[in-house]
Amino acid sequence: MSNNDPITRGINRLIVGHPWKVVVGFLLATVVLAGGLGAVEQEAGGGQYTAGLEEEQALEDMEAEFEAGIRSGGGASAVIVISDERNVLSKSSLERMLLLQYRLETRDRLRISSTTSPADAVAMALDPDARTVEGRLRAVTSATQQQVQHAVRAAAADDGLGAVSEDFSEGSASASVVQMGVSYDLPPSADDDDALALQQRTQGVVDGVDGYDEGENAIVFSTELTDQEVVGVLGDTAIIVFPAAILLISFFLLLAYRDPIDLAGGVLTLAMTLVWVFGLMGYLGIPFSDALTPILPLLLAVGIDFGIHIINRYREERDNGKPIGEAMEITGSQLSAAFLIVAATTVASLAANLASPFDALQEFGIVASIGLVFTFLLFAVFLPAGKVATDRFRERFGIPTFGTAPLGHENSFIGRTLPVSVRFAKVAPVVIVLVVAVATGGIAYYGTGIDTEFSQDAFFPEEDRVERYQEVLPDPIAPGDYSFIKVNRVLEDDFDQGVIGSVTVFIDDIDIRSDGALRDLDRAHRNPPETFATTDRRAEANSVVSIMRAQADTDSEVNNAVRRNDRTGDGVPDRNVEEVYDALFEADEETGVYLTEDRTATRIEYQLTSDADASTATANAREIAKQLELDATATGELVVNQAVIELLTESSIRSLGVAFLLTTIVLVASYRLLEGRGVYGLLNLFPVLVGVAVLAGSMRLFGIPLTPINAPIFALSIGLGVDYTVHLMHRYVDERETTDDPVEALVISIRGTGGALTGSMLTTVSGIGILYLALIPVISEYGILIALGVLYAYLAAILVLPPTILAWERVRTIRRSQEHVP
Repeated sequence: MSNNDPITRGINRLIVGHPWKVVVGFLLATVVLAGGLGAVEQEAGGGQYTAGLEEEQALEDMEAEFEAGIRSGGGASAVIVISDERNVLSKSSLERMLLLQYRLETRDRLRISSTTSPADAVAMALDPDARTVEGRLRAVTSATQQQVQHAVRAAAADDGLGAVSEDFSEGSASASVVQMGVSYDLPPSADDDDALALQQRTQGVVDGVDGYDEGENAIVFSTELTDQEVVGVLGDTAIIVFPAAILLISFFLLLAYRDPIDLAGGVLTLAMTLVWVFGLMGYLGIPFSDALTPILPLLLAVGIDFGIHIINRYREERDNGKPIGEAMEITGSQLSAAFLIVAATTVASLAANLASPFDALQEFGIVASIGLVFTFLLFAVFLPAGKVATDRFRERFGIPTFGTAPLGHENSFIGRTLPVSVRFAKVAPVVIVLVVAVATGGIAYYGTGIDTEFSQDAFFPEEDRVERYQEVLPDPIAPGDYSFIKVNRVLEDDFDQGVIGSVTVFIDDIDIRSDGALRDLDRAHRNPPETFATTDRRAEANSVVSIMRAQADTDSEVNNAVRRNDRTGDGVPDRNVEEVYDALFEADEETGVYLTEDRTATRIEYQLTSDADASTATANAREIAKQLELDATATGELVVNQAVIELLTESSIRSLGVAFLLTTIVLVASYRLLEGRGVYGLLNLFPVLVGVAVLAGSMRLFGIPLTPINAPIFALSIGLGVDYTVHLMHRYVDERETTDDPVEALVISIRGTGGALTGSMLTTVSGIGILYLALIPVISEYGILIALGVLYAYLAAILVLPPTILAWERVRTIRRSQEHVP
């Protein structure tokens, strides 16, 4: 896209001839798109990456099938974690528990169908006829402390005490934490918001009981409340990170622009870019999720780079005595091609995310590509028009200008320092390129050992970091209290539930009613793999088979039904299984947790050994599901997470390959079309690959795992790397037309363009690196990776591209000399 290109000439004439019309037109478009900002919703959590997986679909189907059994008929559920360091099983504490249960069950507006707690078991041990909460409260209130302690021991001996912390002492009848279950009865049309409203009212009731402080010693915990808090974490992260990022970006932009009006123009254009992108998201109904978080640093990085280059190149021409209009025409004609190549190649690298199996990453690729197009339009047209308009206004009314010298001019520190890389490269460029290539290969090989990781905990803030921020930050911007963090810690420390210790095989098959169904299910318990917990060569599992075996020993009706229909005498019925199911439903209501009432779905929950490897356990569960004659699928949170990790590794490699291929095609085609030499595109790629390889090595060195959030980092690094190398390469091509000496052309290029690159790098690395302060670990790590990616892209452009160009020039010179040898 040269000055002779009709499109470039037309845009330049519009910018120079009618700058205020251009400015007004873009501002009007901004006002229209700003109307969509209010419609942007937030979405958080790992569910963005599990949607569509077979294992996740099986988990959802299973939860839907067993909803009634799991929730005792309720449409939603919650857990209240109650703690007392002295003794949560003391008489007064048990009375308080039952009082809370009474208030919860008697409030019609709460729609609570049932509550359960260890206090129920203790009260029933005191008075077996206490069938109501009110009756159980009377039983505990009228008992002595010694009687209560005896009842606690009796309930524990029958394994009926319920969810009590691991520090439970039978001798002293004491513990520090218990869990209370709450089930809600919601109509079929109710959704998560309805459940959330009831759970929030429950929090109010808990807070109203004397001795309970909701959020401290009595915490209401549910999926809906956790989801709400996780979304709140995103907001708190924005409050902490954005002001700091704005301050840092403004500081370095001020150093780069050194003029308040130029600074205002650059910041305004950045803000308009974000308004355009998020406004369009609002109109299209695309929520802002964790997966779209990288769009912010990407647009800021490219926008900052474009803005500094425009102003810096314009100042060079003004410094050479060119008038305002002519200086901007020259700037536009020279940079428009570079901007177009950068935008096209970055869009190509981002489009590689369309090859990802994750819908969230595909959405990221689409939105980010649109954002790059907006960035190109605003910085290639709006900012130059604004600069022309304001400079003419200042010239007309004698308003002074500040810091008009370009970054990297000959007498500046940057102008003296950056050319050193060229002088070093000219000594032995071919040798330098070969050494860099070998080193890059070694680093890339080392980087293949990056860990992959995915769990819901990655989206939860670290408790220590939250507490530090609460101590040092003023109340308006300090993060709030997140109940789910406290509950997760309690579950891990006091109940050993922090680590997923089970996998599930879900069977959805009408043949569960067939005569051979129980035998098929029983075989799935025998001779389990090493990752499964085992007793007497049988898996420690919860299922309809385990309930049947337990009830056959204690319930005569179940025992008779089993014996009548067991023709082989091995304790497993092989005919009339529906008669056995009927007996089980009559004997134990827990049967509904593992077998649906219509007898078309069941599940087996396998307990894992403490040292079980997640990938091996997942493979074992899948093998058991495959061996069953019934239609079965391995599922559960561990299996779903492992499926994400497997897809993540595969998709990252595929996306990187697609990004590299598309970038190569676009670069070669662009340079061939715009400059007549496709080889320039290949020269651009070598420093880019060096930067990507070093980034991969850094991830392994610093222990940063590959996650669904940072999965686009390599494709993104290709785009950012091209951003830096294209500017320097394109400037070199322009300067090469005025001199036959490649070293001189490189020195001029790196002094002029290198100054803008340095300003852009410092601004972006500081502004994006501030994401390290984010509360959410995956976003914090992503901030580090983006900052490192930009730094490596800059260093590769300054240190690797010059010897690459000189090596190619030397090889070309040798070939030319050989062609002229007679």
